[in-house]
Amino acid sequence: MVNYGKYYFLSRPRRFGKSLLLDTIAELFSGSEELFKGLWIHDKWDWENNNPVIRISFSNIGTGTIGLQSAIEGALQENARRLQVELTDSAYDQLFKELIGKVAQKGKVAILIDEYDKPLIDYLDDIPRAEENRAILKNLYSILKDADKHIRLLILTGVSRFSKVSIFSDLNNLEDITLSKHFNNIAGITQQELEKNFAEELETLPRVLDMDKVQLLENIKNWYNGYSWDGKETLYNPFSLLSFMKEEAFRNFWFATGSPSFLVNLLKKKREYNFENVRESDISLGSFQIENPVSGPLLFQTGYLTIKSYNPDTQLYTLDYPNREVKGSLLDNLLSAYREVFPGTSISVTADLRTAFEHGDTPRIINELNAVTGSIPYDLWRADTESIFHIITLLTFKNVGIDLSAEVHSSKGRPDVIVKTKRFIYALELKLDVSASEALDQIFEKGYLQPYMGDERKKLAIGIDFSSEQRKIADYRVKES
Repeated sequence: MVNYGKYYFLSRPRRFGKSLLLDTIAELFSGSEELFKGLWIHDKWDWENNNPVIRISFSNIGTGTIGLQSAIEGALQENARRLQVELTDSAYDQLFKELIGKVAQKGKVAILIDEYDKPLIDYLDDIPRAEENRAILKNLYSILKDADKHIRLLILTGVSRFSKVSIFSDLNNLEDITLSKHFNNIAGITQQELEKNFAEELETLPRVLDMDKVQLLENIKNWYNGYSWDGKETLYNPFSLLSFMKEEAFRNFWFATGSPSFLVNLLKKKREYNFENVRESDISLGSFQIENPVSGPLLFQTGYLTIKSYNPDTQLYTLDYPNREVKGSLLDNLLSAYREVFPGTSISVTADLRTAFEHGDTPRIINELNAVTGSIPYDLWRADTESIFHIITLLTFKNVGIDLSAEVHSSKGRPDVIVKTKRFIYALELKLDVSASEALDQIFEKGYLQPYMGDERKKLAIGIDFSSEQRKIADYRVKES
């Protein structure tokens, strides 16, 4: 990358190694040879020719109290002190121009800008402030065009891919490597790297977690792997993987480090909840609008969805959840948002529902469903009863975490939900203000359980009547098939 190009942009989710990547590049250009002895790159780098490095990390400069302009000015002055040059301009954009020009007298400059979009992402719930910050960033980056002769390398990293027109209109030679197959694994941890660099941990963890090594590797993969930007090679989330190795327990580490409140509120406002097999074009994945963010690209850029495949004929990407950690956490947060309870509160309810399904305990299944729907705020329920009913029930089933198919097709139609456990297969038909008997009859009339007749597991049909007035199950009927 550093030898064959000059201007790069890379988008990856938070905590995915972007800062470490820039730290590594900074040390290379600074000639820190000792840090790289014994590594692959050591004998491939010219340690005699160093370049001054300008670093700006928007994750490390506080903009909330002093404002973005003042924060940028402070960061530029800090670079000037480190690089031993004196700046005399006062305006932030002119300071940047002056810094590049004076530092370039020592050699062409490597400019590394980390989390470029943080001043925008932090204010997505305050559009005027976000637009003000966007204008400031646009002015800052416009300096780079005329400074081309002084620049050896420019790399900008961030979470979101805002359109070049909105911020980088003057940088028409900026190469976006986000979806490039050549840079898919530039950040993140591959399966090979996991097994090589954590060999010792992978030998001790099976004893700690009471499972064999094959099962351990499969569980680690299900929990923390799955990220891809080419639809082929998958990667581990570095933060989650390292946290797992440290804590020796499967938990939602990455999700817990950042509140997705804006994202969850957006999805709730748009009544969106089904993000499996989402299809998006390259254009849609590469654009982000402050004024009207689109859910699919936003979920992809922030790391809640990832690329599963790419169809060159249609030029469409198929997106889905990367792993168990992300899927479970996002669905729980979204369900909790609809119920207007604290995130994580819904986990106990859905865990109890899972247990009820596994034991064939139909009365308990009904009780747990009532616990969910009974907590829906009255005003929300009344405003959009049918839609909220559908969303809440399907989110609940998706949260259960067992083999679930929502709206699976049979030859004559599709049931609302098919749930499979080790011992049971359930077909559930959920009706709003329609008799439970009618719901049960539909399961058999449409043959929803017919595709599973060759399966040895016990098959149960459950017809459910939800009362819109009472916000709970008014009646249900169960019949073995």
